[in-house]
Amino acid sequence: MKIFFITHYVTLIINFITAFVISYLSVKPIIVLSHAKGLTDLPGDRTSHNKPTATLGGIAIFSGFIFTALLFLPAGSLLEFRYIAAGVMLMFFIGVKDDIFVTAPLSKLGAQIVAAIILVDFANIRLSSLHGFLGITNIEYHWSLYLTIFVVIVIINAFNLIDGIDGLAAGIGIVTSATFGIWFYLTEQYGFSFLTIALIGALLGFLRFNLFSKDNKIFMGDTGSLVLGYLIAVFAIQFNQSNIDISGYYHIIASPAVSFSILIIPMFDTMRVFIIRILRKQSPFKADKSHMHHKLLELGFSHATSTLILVLSNILIICLAFFLQSLGIILLMILILALCSLLSLIPILILRKKHRKFSKIEIE
Repeated sequence: MKIFFITHYVTLIINFITAFVISYLSVKPIIVLSHAKGLTDLPGDRTSHNKPTATLGGIAIFSGFIFTALLFLPAGSLLEFRYIAAGVMLMFFIGVKDDIFVTAPLSKLGAQIVAAIILVDFANIRLSSLHGFLGITNIEYHWSLYLTIFVVIVIINAFNLIDGIDGLAAGIGIVTSATFGIWFYLTEQYGFSFLTIALIGALLGFLRFNLFSKDNKIFMGDTGSLVLGYLIAVFAIQFNQSNIDISGYYHIIASPAVSFSILIIPMFDTMRVFIIRILRKQSPFKADKSHMHHKLLELGFSHATSTLILVLSNILIICLAFFLQSLGIILLMILILALCSLLSLIPILILRKKHRKFSKIEIE
């Protein structure tokens, strides 16, 4: 048993290093090619950068992840991987197309639905129970299909929407992947733990240039955010499904609420922004600067500091959710949502106070 543990531990480290190196080494050629071919994001009213920036960083993330997963995933440890890989590849190609040519929203949505169907129908990774939430346990197959497709689409687009400042989507992706990965490892689901560590390595290789480089800045683009969102959706669904059968110390009683808490930054911010837009009688899909990361930038924080604040907030809420899971799904969800609502009000109230003060000075 000890030798088995050491073998898996060493392989995980090799897995991580390989994904990191491939992603890291891929970035500079992608940046050179992007600028040479004019494949850059230009500064504008909705952007927070001031010079043309390469947008195909998702290619590095995808390359690091898929190569490492194919090379090091233990044989027979995850029979569903070929279907997961098919969904990832679909997200990758639709993301590349969108970053280069711009894809119609319905085409992107259609690709996400197809990727979700592959996950449900071929890999049989689906939400088949609500764990007693609203009195619902087992879900009939067709409803399970619809629910899983909806969840996959929501998570993919939530990650796409938070990819608005340097490091945020990648940072949150690392935190969520690490959380799911540790739990998968502790529950001996080594195939999924290998996928999470490969994704973490690939994200860190990209993050070095996205967050800490001035001369070689790159964004992950839709190529990266769609791949990242899809994989996180897979991990979240598997986390919930595994808790149906797992018992003992690592069983998560309120797994739907805990998984929501793990994804709290992208999920809550998307909900908050959609609600604000609807209350303003605007389309919920209308782009603006009402996301929390925009508010932090408006307060004067840098990209790195804003990302750090949101990542640390995510970690805090994850720890709180695991610690308080015995409260049950409904109470834990209410507590987490109330806490997030209060925290999100802080920068908004500070900004309002600053605006009032500035208005008074102008009047005087």
